[in-house]
Amino acid sequence: MTEQGLMSELEQLVSEDRNPNTMDIDLLPTLDVLRKINDEDRAVPLAVEKVIPQIAEAVDRIVAAFQKGARLIYLGAGTSGRLGVLDASECPPTFGVPEDMVVGLIAGGAEALVRAAEGVEDDPRQGARALRDIKLTADDVVVGIAVSGRTPYVIGGLNYARQVGATTVALSCNPASTIAGIADIAISPVVGPEVLTGSTRLKSGTAQKLVLNMLTTASMIRIGKSYQNLMVDLNPSNKKLVARAIRIVMETTGCSAPKARQALDKTGNDVKLAILVVITGMGIDEAREALREAGGFLRKAISDKTA
Repeated sequence: MTEQGLMSELEQLVSEDRNPNTMDIDLLPTLDVLRKINDEDRAVPLAVEKVIPQIAEAVDRIVAAFQKGARLIYLGAGTSGRLGVLDASECPPTFGVPEDMVVGLIAGGAEALVRAAEGVEDDPRQGARALRDIKLTADDVVVGIAVSGRTPYVIGGLNYARQVGATTVALSCNPASTIAGIADIAISPVVGPEVLTGSTRLKSGTAQKLVLNMLTTASMIRIGKSYQNLMVDLNPSNKKLVARAIRIVMETTGCSAPKARQALDKTGNDVKLAILVVITGMGIDEAREALREAGGFLRKAISDKTA
């Protein structure tokens, strides 16, 4: 695309409009600058609320993929790509899932996480190549993330995903975007112009983060990764998480800290298994089989063994 053509395209994007509420922001004292930013941020959860039906549709597709042993794959560039990688990287410690169950791909690779590699996003072949390299299958779900909805890297990836037969989801902050037209499901929270024109790491980035939180958290809950509102499949990989695991066992069973610690030691720090053993008095092998029969849902396993 020519420079003039790109400028014309950007002029059509809500995320590139000038915000009439912040035209004087460079004249304001610090407190007033921050109040302006905060005032604009209030629009973000309201915009996300409007697209909850589309988010729910995506979650149901992701759950179906997980139940087949398939993956959720995020694909983005710049801030959008970093947010996808962030959400993906937090799933293993939070939910105890394999590292390749939720995958974050960013234009420019790992180096782009800490240093801007903005030019890489202009090549749609790179997006397709990134998915090809991880052996994308028809059972996977690919979420293309781009505020503008026109990032070539994401477009190339989504087009390749459609060829493979994977479920495709577009997350953008502009209505009727290019990627929305490609994907099976379009999630488009429109937050309006940014405090600083075109700085989409602000409201748009916050909206994307909220949506990504919903996609993984709701999907993990739906496949049994929580009991009540507790993270019973977390991976206690450091001292803080070990302490959290002990507290979770205590809160769900009413047992003492030493008994919770003992149960975790016996189960290899398997929080869900430790809870079931303490509540039912079953042996570890029996409890593990009960969880398997319950499809990994702790509530069902407890109900089946205490009914």
